[in-house]
Amino acid sequence: MTTPLEQQASILGQMGMTRFFRRLLTEKPEILMKNVTVEAVRPGRWIRVEGRWVRNFGSDSFLGLDQHPAVQEALIRGVREWGTHNGTSRAFSSVAANVEAEERLAAWLGTEAALMYPSVSLANMGALPALTTRHDVIVADQYAHNSIEEGMRLAKARGVRSAKFAHNNPDDLERCLRSLRPYRRAVVAVDGVYSMSGQLPPLKELQQIARNHDGFLYVDDAHGTGVVGAQGRGTVWQTLGNYENVVVVGSLSKALSCLGGFIAASRCVIEVLQLRSHPLIFGGPVPPPYLTALLKVLDILCSPEYEQLRVALDANVCRLIEGARRLGLVVLGGCVPIVSVLVGPEEMTLQAGRFLFERGYYVQSVVFPAVPHGAGVLRVQLNANHPSEAIDGLLEAFAALKRVFPLPEVEPTVVPYPGPSLHATAIPA
Repeated sequence: MTTPLEQQASILGQMGMTRFFRRLLTEKPEILMKNVTVEAVRPGRWIRVEGRWVRNFGSDSFLGLDQHPAVQEALIRGVREWGTHNGTSRAFSSVAANVEAEERLAAWLGTEAALMYPSVSLANMGALPALTTRHDVIVADQYAHNSIEEGMRLAKARGVRSAKFAHNNPDDLERCLRSLRPYRRAVVAVDGVYSMSGQLPPLKELQQIARNHDGFLYVDDAHGTGVVGAQGRGTVWQTLGNYENVVVVGSLSKALSCLGGFIAASRCVIEVLQLRSHPLIFGGPVPPPYLTALLKVLDILCSPEYEQLRVALDANVCRLIEGARRLGLVVLGGCVPIVSVLVGPEEMTLQAGRFLFERGYYVQSVVFPAVPHGAGVLRVQLNANHPSEAIDGLLEAFAALKRVFPLPEVEPTVVPYPGPSLHATAIPA
């Protein structure tokens, strides 16, 4: 006889996309590359998977700092200085490296203060409920990151009303805020860069509407941190030029190649989060070795070396974009080093990812619910340390893929791609 726990798991396994993936695990396990084990790595963005070496285009270590000798040495030094963990919630104490890292983060960004969490998801799930009460509302872009949605759910459990507005649509935001009156304050939550489409929010317009309706902006800039704007400060600084009436969330584990996330804002906002944000109070901190590594990364971001890394990274993005356009592929992205090639149906998207893998290139096959139903993409993540021959080889694999699969097409073009733009919403055909 099965236990109630097993019965529950069986019921859940037959619901929604879980059922779809379980069917593929049984019928076509080779195409469902969702639990890939990387057995080894080597320079040149090689990884060994299933016993074979393939080029890794699935890493969000955009600047390649995970392989930077100085960053690795700082991590090792952090273990020797602090051990593997500081063993307490930050509600009780913080190691000096944590305090210094937050001060340096704020100085780099140009904010009054910053607060670190073990992940961006925990930051969003902790901050949104902490910054609101039952007298307030949260309004999020319909395509905002899942962790923003989870934070809204936690806030809703405390009586906070919430709603979503049409993607990147200031008029619909205004309509939404009007419909929610009366309230005390409104949180307008958006992504700084929408990672699957490369779209950027109209922050200036959204900021003005938020102000006009007793609200403030809350921007999850995880995918802009380190790769957008001067010294990688991100989308908010590049677009607005200040942080007035804005809460910024950033990632430490993508371009910065360390661990965790952070929230940056005025000092009074950070002090409130320190006292009200449950994941911070009741959870563990970022381990100290990653704090010393982060300090070295911040040194790099504020040095001439950063510009060299950005030149290499932007050149790789341009190389892939131009090649994909010559092939007539439908391409989204380019504002950050994430380039998505439209495939379409879920199963075909997974099969296409396996096709590229068999030819020596690992990319991420992304399907619903991360993207709309029937709009699956192959998500390519470019790094500064991808050699040009790896990108050329991937383009050859895409050309072969196009001959086998009925991919959506646009008219091929050889017009040079001008490089990442903060004003582009997608790469035009």
